Amino acid sequence: MKLYDYFRSSAAYRVRIALNLKGVAYESVPIHLVKGEQSAPDYLAVNPQGRVPALAVDGTVLVQSPAILEFLDERFPEPPLLPGDPLQRARVRAVAALIGCDIHPLNNLAVLRRLKAMGHEQSAIDEWYRHWVVTGLEAVEAMIDGGPFCFGGTPTLADLYLVPQVFNARRFSVPLDPYPKIRAADDACLALPAFRDAAPEAQPDAA
Repeated sequence: MKLYDYFRSSAAYRVRIALNLKGVAYESVPIHLVKGEQSAPDYLAVNPQGRVPALAVDGTVLVQSPAILEFLDERFPEPPLLPGDPLQRARVRAVAALIGCDIHPLNNLAVLRRLKAMGHEQSAIDEWYRHWVVTGLEAVEAMIDGGPFCFGGTPTLADLYLVPQVFNARRFSVPLDPYPKIRAADDACLALPAFRDAAPEAQPDAA
């Protein structure tokens, strides 16, 4: 497998965690988003949207982290990313969707750059970022069980989404003190090699 990756991409971070948890070997191909490498013709031939991650497998390129994570969980079922109980699966998916659909898109690099291009001051852009992160994390804190991961004793899809979002919150100085369950789940995840090895600072393209 070949993972087109960027060390600080939240979506790519999720996929790296999943690959590590499932013990799947892959080749990392860094695509530097800040330098604009995602817009190069050779990469657009891989992913026409010009985003990361993209996963090349069996002669096919998969894009969009939710689809990639679903594929990995079906292709490599152990350990599972979703619990067996249908109600618990729905709860896990809800937290993943809240982060992946409601928080992350609003503080994506492309969105922040567009706000800058529209003439907004950096301080206003930073406030935009923090507002949506705080609003989302307040809901996540209320929705997860804790103990020690988001939902019980093993990491689930919710944890794969949460850890990259917490990383970004820290980068932008969003206070995490109000979220004890989130902090506990993040600590539990980062105690595992699969999560630590997927961290941005551990990637070959980290700068």
